[in-house]
Amino acid sequence: MSQEIYSYLYDKILEAGALDIYTESIYMKKNRPANKITILCEEDDLEKFVEILITETSTFGVRYHKYNREILKRKFIKMDTIYGEINIKLGYYKDKLIKATPEYEDCKKISKNTGIPFHQLIYKINCIINEKFDVKLLT
Repeated sequence: MSQEIYSYLYDKILEAGALDIYTESIYMKKNRPANKITILCEEDDLEKFVEILITETSTFGVRYHKYNREILKRKFIKMDTIYGEINIKLGYYKDKLIKATPEYEDCKKISKNTGIPFHQLIYKINCIINEKFDVKLLT
């Protein structure tokens, strides 16, 4: 299968509602190199993604597993910063705030518009978040 398909496939699968998608380089029988595509999705969406893989790739079959998933309770807020308003995702475990993460697309846009390197911007925004919540959060 041509390597160009992967970008197209990632977009199509994410647009179809997958929680995530990733690939891994593996070796199949007879030591043949291959790429394993993993799609994380809701159980109700399984057939939709099997169909995409069967019709859009060179595969002759799809293996799947059911996994359990635990997630943090989430809350989204808007926070004013010296860079403008940024969406922040808050993560709670047992009703305690343990994580706060700035929205990637907001940071990307600010970095592009200001010329501040992305990693520096993320660091500065995380410092602002920690000051606002007056707690050392995992970010």
